[in-house]
Amino acid sequence: MAEQQGKFLTGSTFGHVSYMTLTGALGITFMFFVDALNLFWISHLGEQTLMAAMGYAFAIQYFTLSAGLGLMIATTALVARSIGQKAYDKARDQASGALIITCIWQVCVVTLVITFRQDLLAAVGASGEAADLADRYLKFTLPSLVLMAVGMVSGGILRAKGEGAHAMSITLIPGVVALVIDPLFIIWMQLGLDGAALALCLMRGLMAAVALWLVIGYHKSLARPNLRSIFNMLRPFFTIALPAMLTQMATPVGNYLLTGLIAEFGDSAVAAWAVVGRLTVVAFGGIFSLSGAIAGIFSQNYGAGLYNRVRATYRDALIFCALYSCVMWGILMLASQQVSLWFSLDPAGNDVLYAFTHFGAGGFILIGALMVSNAAFNALGKPLWSTFTNWLRDGVLTLPAGIWLTGMFGATGVIYAQTLVGAAVGLIAALWGWIYVSKLGSAQASQLNLTKPPA
Repeated sequence: MAEQQGKFLTGSTFGHVSYMTLTGALGITFMFFVDALNLFWISHLGEQTLMAAMGYAFAIQYFTLSAGLGLMIATTALVARSIGQKAYDKARDQASGALIITCIWQVCVVTLVITFRQDLLAAVGASGEAADLADRYLKFTLPSLVLMAVGMVSGGILRAKGEGAHAMSITLIPGVVALVIDPLFIIWMQLGLDGAALALCLMRGLMAAVALWLVIGYHKSLARPNLRSIFNMLRPFFTIALPAMLTQMATPVGNYLLTGLIAEFGDSAVAAWAVVGRLTVVAFGGIFSLSGAIAGIFSQNYGAGLYNRVRATYRDALIFCALYSCVMWGILMLASQQVSLWFSLDPAGNDVLYAFTHFGAGGFILIGALMVSNAAFNALGKPLWSTFTNWLRDGVLTLPAGIWLTGMFGATGVIYAQTLVGAAVGLIAALWGWIYVSKLGSAQASQLNLTKPPA
């Protein structure tokens, strides 16, 4: 880790937000695009049950994936803060410790999910052949989530340094490989769902390999593992990581509850729900990337005491989020009919898709604001505030809203519930976050120019 001033301490904050988000978005969106193509190839086998099985499996895998995201957030926040303080040796120690802790933690989580996977599938409403197929898919793919977490945390280390392009390559390179092997395994070798699982495992393994080469071989961002250093960082790491994981786990809980509601309307509705899930992460990859991308910007400037730049970063992230969401919403509305044809959705499934592209996607203007506030709270020492807002949305309000609106509108009520609850909590969180960053370093508050990002 080269001993140079943090990249985010000077220059346009909007420029930093845009660069880090777009490079992160390119990598993560491409990875999710490949996952969507995975579902696309499965849909060409002509069985809605296979698509439903992937929908159920995703609802379960989402829990373990979210734990990895929480660990990545903690890593980025700690390492970037140390870089902002010019404590470069400490940053290397933290990076090494974070990777080791991540591996141990994810092995435990994956083991737990594998053990109870059948109970989780039953609770989400999976039954019959769809449940059996989802169970088999999970047995194949769950262990590889440990490798994926290594890639994610390594990407967080690189983003903490401002190396957005290299962080992007951690997902981009495996995605290109998966683009080739997905149809090879699923269609040409006629492996079907097993082929999709095998391709996913290979992609995650390559992701870990690329990540480790970059952080160890190229950037030399890791120190030699030291038990004392790891022990010393446990408290500050988990002070951020535990609330961050709880925060990230809220979303799969909400998704799990909504999957259970939509399962009552049959495999066609669940298949469409699976398509909506893939469309969400592909179209709004920039929003999902935003929270991870700006954590390093917040942390470096916070560590250096540049509170006016912290406020400017928060403002610029909200602006970027709104612009990006509006563009994606328009594209999804225009593409809705074609997407339905690509995935061979029946009329019931098409109604669910239409509700998302014409209504649900617009909610990301404010749902994205929730993610911006989460990034700020996690990076600026208030991770429990992120936990509160996310669980308010997914753990408290989502199920009642889902029950109410599915009773009124059927399967599409799931989309309406997810959107309305997300937008309401997003607005509250965005205002709360702005009030908080406005109070940081009150002596510097008057220096903020709201019409132009600081140089």
